[in-house]
Amino acid sequence: MDTVFASIITIGDELLIGQVVDTNSAWMAQELNKIGIPVKHRVAVGDVWDDIWYALGEESKHASIILITGGLGPTSDDITKPLLCDYFGGKLIVHEPTLEHIKDIFINRLKRPMTETNSKQAEVPDVCTVLRNDRGTAPGMLFEKNGKVFISLPGVPHEMKWIMENEVLPLLPVKFKTTNIEHRTLLTAGIGESFLADMIKDIEASLPPFIKLAYLPNYGMVRLRLTATGMDKEALLPTLAHHFNLLKERVKEYLVIDEDLPMEAAIGQLLLQHGKTIATAESCTGGYIAYLVTSIPGASAYFKGSIVSYDNSIKTNLLGVPENILQTAGAVSEETVTLMAEHIRATMQVDYAVAVSGIMGPGGGTAEKPVGMVWICVAAMGKTVAKRFDFKFDRDRNTQLTAINALNMLRIAICG
Repeated sequence: MDTVFASIITIGDELLIGQVVDTNSAWMAQELNKIGIPVKHRVAVGDVWDDIWYALGEESKHASIILITGGLGPTSDDITKPLLCDYFGGKLIVHEPTLEHIKDIFINRLKRPMTETNSKQAEVPDVCTVLRNDRGTAPGMLFEKNGKVFISLPGVPHEMKWIMENEVLPLLPVKFKTTNIEHRTLLTAGIGESFLADMIKDIEASLPPFIKLAYLPNYGMVRLRLTATGMDKEALLPTLAHHFNLLKERVKEYLVIDEDLPMEAAIGQLLLQHGKTIATAESCTGGYIAYLVTSIPGASAYFKGSIVSYDNSIKTNLLGVPENILQTAGAVSEETVTLMAEHIRATMQVDYAVAVSGIMGPGGGTAEKPVGMVWICVAAMGKTVAKRFDFKFDRDRNTQLTAINALNMLRIAICG
C-alpha cells in the first residue's frame, strides 16, 4: 500500500523576512508523524495570491493531505479565505455557529462590542467543512478535491494546535489508512559525527530496508535515530529493538541517554535517580548552564543555585579565588576554575559543582589564551576534575559548546 504523505504550507510575509520564526510546521510535522503520516514538503509563501495558488497545486501533486496555516485574519492582507473560496469554486456564507461563538468571545469573555470586521471571521466558503476553533475567532476549514484533503488553519500557534488536536488529528486516520512509524533515539556526547559513523558503519549496513538511521549533530552532541516504517507495528518492534540495542552497546562509552531528550533533561534524570544536588559558578557562560538545568520542570529538586562571576571581584569576594591567583594564573586557568567549583560546592552544600571560565570572543584573546579557550571543572566529594577546551567558533557557539561539555563532564562524574 502507498504511503500517505502530507505537505505543510505556511503563509505570511513575516515568515519570509524572518520577522516571525515558523514553529507551526515543526510542531505539525511531529504530531503527524505520531499518527503515521510523514511530511513530504514544508513550504513558506508570502501574502501573494498567485504564490499561494501555485503552492496549493504543486503540493497536491506530492501529498494527499495539504495543511495550510496563516492568512485567516479579518484584515485586508489576510487573503487565504477568499483565495480558497475561488480555488474550490465556492462562495462565502455566514456560518451561524461560528458567529455565535465570536459573539460569545466579545460580549461574555472580553466584555466589549463586536465590530463588523470581527463578524467577518464567521464567513466561510460554502464548500468546506468548518472546524471549530475554541481558542479564537477564525475557524479551521476542510476541503476535499480529487481525493486530496486540504485543511486551512489559523497561524496563531495556540489556536492552530487546539484545532489540530481536537479536530484534525482524530479525523485523518479515519479518512486515510496510515502506516506505522516508530522511532528510537539515543544521545551521544564527546565524539564527532564522522568518528561515530565509522564506529557503527557495520550496524548501519546491516539494517533492513524498513529501518533507516539518521545522524542529528548539534553543539558537541550527536543524536542517532532509528526509524522503522511498516503496516504491521508488532512485526516492526522486535527488529527495531534489536538494532537499537546493538547501537547502544556499540556507543556506550559516549551514551548520554537512550531517549529523545536533551542533555539537561538527561542530567536531571541522573541527579534524581542518585538523589544528588548541584550548583554552578559561571563566568564566560553568564548563567547559561543554570538556565539549561532549570529549563527542565522539577529542577528545584536537584539544582540549588548559581553565582555568575563575570567580574574578577566576584570571583574573589564570593567564590574565594585569591587575587594573587588571578594575577599569576589568570581568570581563565585551571587554578581559578578549580577554586570556583570547590568553593561554591562547599558554600551551597551540594554534591556536585560545575564551574567554567573562558574567552568567548570575538575579542579578548591572546597568543597564550586564544578566543575559545575554556576551563571547566566539576567538583565532588573527594574528587575534582578540571579540563581545558579550545573551541574555535563564534561567541554563541563557544558558549553553547562550553555549557554542553560542562554538563557532559558532570554526567561522567555522576556515573563514575
